[in-house]
Amino acid sequence: MSLTLNQFLLLVIAFVLVVAVTFFITLFIQLRKTAKEGEKTLREIRDLVKNLKETDLKVNAKIEEFGETMQAAKNSVLRFSDLTWVLSSRILKPTSKYWPFVWPALRLGWRILKKRKENKNGK
Repeated sequence: MSLTLNQFLLLVIAFVLVVAVTFFITLFIQLRKTAKEGEKTLREIRDLVKNLKETDLKVNAKIEEFGETMQAAKNSVLRFSDLTWVLSSRILKPTSKYWPFVWPALRLGWRILKKRKENKNGK
């Protein structure tokens, strides 16, 4: 049995249609799976963005608290600096000529107090 040209072409066209339909069916199945995965990924991204916003709010609040703490520490350091300047320039510097006489007297007084304490405690 030999095939005519029309029958052969019809057979080739039928074969091509079967292959094309199979290809499109697998393509649509894959597209549907990809769409489901995309939706799932979008949901996860939405949750992550929500968590990121919450984290951002918390971090910003902590940064503001840290800024206030840093300002308080800066003020404390400035006040301490002013205090040390006053002590050094107004008290220690003018009295520095008397320290060679005062220091040995203070050491002697400290030793005497230490001996009294030892004698009182029974050592």
